[in-house]
Amino acid sequence: MSAEVVIVVDGAPVIARAGTSVAVALTETGRLAWRTTRFGGAPRGLFCGIGVCYDCLVEIDGAPAQRACIVPVADGMKVNTRAGHE
Repeated sequence: MSAEVVIVVDGAPVIARAGTSVAVALTETGRLAWRTTRFGGAPRGLFCGIGVCYDCLVEIDGAPAQRACIVPVADGMKVNTRAGHE
């Protein structure tokens, strides 16, 4: 198993550590928020980190509303953060 994988986030390649979650990969690129609330536009991203709060939803490989904090990265995975806006 490689120590790194390449995922595609919003169309751009991102190198991530194998075994980490999508949310960790996003935060390691400096993205602390990737969604906004419907009312007021407050930023949302990784909050609980254990799949309870649903703040970190993203689209992964075409599947909407995936909890980024509990999905491990996989080589070639396509992540769309913009699809998770409320």
